[in-house]
Amino acid sequence: MMREFIPVEELFNKSHAVGQYYGFTPLPSLTAKARGTARAKPVDQNALANLAPDSTADTIISFLKQCQNIEHVPSPRQPLFVWHTNLAPGRPAQKKTIIQFHALGSDRPIADAVVIRAVLALSHDLFRETPVVRINSMGDKETRARYARELGNFFKKRVSTLPEECLIIAKRDVLEAAELVIARGWADDLPSPIEHLSDASRKRFEDLLEYLEMTETPYELARHLINRSRAWSDICFEFTVDGKRVAWGSRYNDLTKHFFPGPVTSATGAVIVVTSDGKAVQKAKSPRLRFSFVHIGDEAKRLSIRLAEDFRKARVSLAQDIGVESLTEQLYLAERRNSPYVLIMGRKEALENTAILRNRQTQEETVLPLLGLIDRLKAIA
Repeated sequence: MMREFIPVEELFNKSHAVGQYYGFTPLPSLTAKARGTARAKPVDQNALANLAPDSTADTIISFLKQCQNIEHVPSPRQPLFVWHTNLAPGRPAQKKTIIQFHALGSDRPIADAVVIRAVLALSHDLFRETPVVRINSMGDKETRARYARELGNFFKKRVSTLPEECLIIAKRDVLEAAELVIARGWADDLPSPIEHLSDASRKRFEDLLEYLEMTETPYELARHLINRSRAWSDICFEFTVDGKRVAWGSRYNDLTKHFFPGPVTSATGAVIVVTSDGKAVQKAKSPRLRFSFVHIGDEAKRLSIRLAEDFRKARVSLAQDIGVESLTEQLYLAERRNSPYVLIMGRKEALENTAILRNRQTQEETVLPLLGLIDRLKAIA
């Protein structure tokens, strides 16, 4: 049975650990180390209101405002993988605790996959059960227009069988009516957005599912997982425990374009909402990291996602930036951590199931097999 309350220390420490092993930086730590800064873009509040945000969208809008205030501008070369919470060390926790994971600036399926894996790992730890990951796609604007037309036809054909309440809502908003049909259990023959995906949205969705399968990430297709808010686009997903939603995530490109200058910024995020015990969070001193793991190429990236859980469960003092594809950028981030060792994996190493361990002081390199790698690293640490 799912826990009703979770201690704030556990919430904070486990969120921090998951962020570290999956490559998400705490938002407060960015304020002192800004990169890619630019002048803040004025926010069109009316445009945001027209996106019909729900409570989750409101949470993400607040997060984007904070990113904007510290002048962090993500880009494909310098994406931002960030986690954030309303828990603050030294202050009593709010009963409704919010934990967020975001990938800003990356349009690749790895961004969606690493957000999903991080939230899956944290949800499993917090609720002490394996969550069910349910995935669908609402598609792009072209898809939503097709889907809305199909829903309109659906409700017109069922005026004699559906309750009047549903038909009245359908005249105002077919997506809202579809949500009601799903909630009431009348959705057996309701159209699904994935049946009307544009070519671009279908390709994105298929690429993500392939990535999840190749990284052995469990999921189930949820053809009737929808959200009428126009804040969300393409991939959407939820995590449920005992049939109750504990987290929601989606692409939200239409939100980010209101906060960052230049072209539309790709973004994926997920929000976990839990009930804490309301106590104050104690500020803990973070131990020095011994290893930074850098990787280049799809084969190495997929392996790094699977290895993240092994490193975390073994408590190896290691951090990595899974979603950052530039080797130069990863090496820069590893240099900033000042860890004495760097673990390196390219395509060749991934195919051979090996990794290169570099001593940063002596520049000595050792090739290590992945079999027994964790024990070797723990012995060095």
